[in-house]
Amino acid sequence: MSPFDPSDTINALYGLVDMGSNGIRFSISDLSPPRSRLLQCVYRERAGISLYDALHESAPDSKPFHFSKKTILKVAETLARFKSICDGYGVYERNISVFATEAMRTAENRDEMLGAIKTASGLTVDILSPGMESMFGAMGARSGFEHVDGLFMDLGGGSVQMTYVNSSTEVTYDILAAEAAKSMPFGAAKLTEVLTSKGDSHEAKKELKATMKETFEGLVDRFPKLKEQAHHDHGITIYFCGGGFRGYGSMLMHTDPIQPYPIPAIGGYSAPGNRFINWREMLRTNNYEESKIFGMSKRRREQFPAIVTVVQALVEAVPKVKKVIFCSGGNREGVLYMKLPPQVRESNPLGLLPGGHTLSKSIIEGVTGTLISSLTPGYPNIFSREILNYVSKHIWLDMGDPDDANSAKALHNPISGPLAGLPGMTHEIRAVLALILCSRWGSDLGPGDRRRAENLQALIGHELGWWCQYIGSVAQSLAIIVPAPPSSEKTIGNVVSFHPSTSHGLGKKGHKVGIRLKIDIAASARNGLSVKSLEDLYSKVGKGLKTDWKVEAEVAE
Repeated sequence: MSPFDPSDTINALYGLVDMGSNGIRFSISDLSPPRSRLLQCVYRERAGISLYDALHESAPDSKPFHFSKKTILKVAETLARFKSICDGYGVYERNISVFATEAMRTAENRDEMLGAIKTASGLTVDILSPGMESMFGAMGARSGFEHVDGLFMDLGGGSVQMTYVNSSTEVTYDILAAEAAKSMPFGAAKLTEVLTSKGDSHEAKKELKATMKETFEGLVDRFPKLKEQAHHDHGITIYFCGGGFRGYGSMLMHTDPIQPYPIPAIGGYSAPGNRFINWREMLRTNNYEESKIFGMSKRRREQFPAIVTVVQALVEAVPKVKKVIFCSGGNREGVLYMKLPPQVRESNPLGLLPGGHTLSKSIIEGVTGTLISSLTPGYPNIFSREILNYVSKHIWLDMGDPDDANSAKALHNPISGPLAGLPGMTHEIRAVLALILCSRWGSDLGPGDRRRAENLQALIGHELGWWCQYIGSVAQSLAIIVPAPPSSEKTIGNVVSFHPSTSHGLGKKGHKVGIRLKIDIAASARNGLSVKSLEDLYSKVGKGLKTDWKVEAEVAE
């Protein structure tokens, strides 16, 4: 695999090809500093070539575990195409990595395939060991978050991997995860074939359950923190990657209580354990729903009974599942992630999100400090400094555009805009960013977007929804008091200060609790300012939410 040089900003494009059992995936990513940690993909493509199916063709001249001449030619031509795309983007050949997994490991004429690829494209293929495949899959899934702690599982066409990753315990947690990783020969494509044979089906299920249980118990014995979680009432968090598990996640999303589900991407979607273990409902939906299910191809739906069989074995092996999180990253992201220096790998991707006004770091920190000063002690910790820094960068963005346009842009940006494909965000964080910045513009939304906003609020719950409206209102009031982007870190502090306190006796009848917010504004910023309009901004906080919390704002004389 090609190394990464953080000082080389000219040759920062990397091409990767993952020759999986169910398909061949290709991507080009930009690792340019300072946003190397985001593993930003600039091009992606998938060739629908199932190497697993190619090894088990039923043609008269086919041989078991042998690629046909036709398949070898098709794969070689596909790799040549990918190489030409890399050339078009200016990717240096030394920055192109090609790796293969279970299907290539088991192919008896893999050398013939490797030679054809080399001749057609000039590229060399690395055949990953099961342990390396497990590590890259786990690290690719891990790359989407700041910290992780749980089981990591990858379900491909030929195999399923399991390991444990806790990024907060050991500096070498990635090596520990790789050493402990186990690969089980029960991929979605392979298991689909076995399940169609009644004679082999029972034995395969029995072996899968025994292997899954043995693998999990081996990890429990190896990692004390996992053992503690296994015996705790809360249970274990499981992170999933790979097409098979993402298919199960798509079915969970399709049957989610919040409908229509407001975020299309599977990466960052989570579900509680009690929904995850209800595999019978997922299987019934797949069997009886004739309409298209988002995120599920025809092939994935055909393989879904096999996917459910793996989930069933997992549910029986793990005592209690706390929640499951589906990851967009996989082997390719894992390869890129492991190229980065340790200090870059362990940095928080939320602090690197692009976009916003071009303010200096000190000014952004100053604005964020003012936002934090408006919050009462004990506010939810999801509102991290990185989240609030992002809000600060967007307060003065597009001030010339109408509020309704800015509200819509703010709502969609984390969901289907520039942030949609970037790591660091669960669906909860995406919803929080969308709702805060939408509130900054008064949540002036059309009917379709209003429904999406309501569903985002349902996703995070009424408490977080209330805080999003409140922080958005503070951001809106800052832009009214200081209409131009601050020119120094002292600009905001010299003009406005917030003094919040938790209070009872709020509302018209004095029966509600919430925040009493005193706002001090410098005389120089009061000219022509409507104090009543500013105070009334906060009266909308909590509107549409099932909460009795209120905000009463008062501009000091």
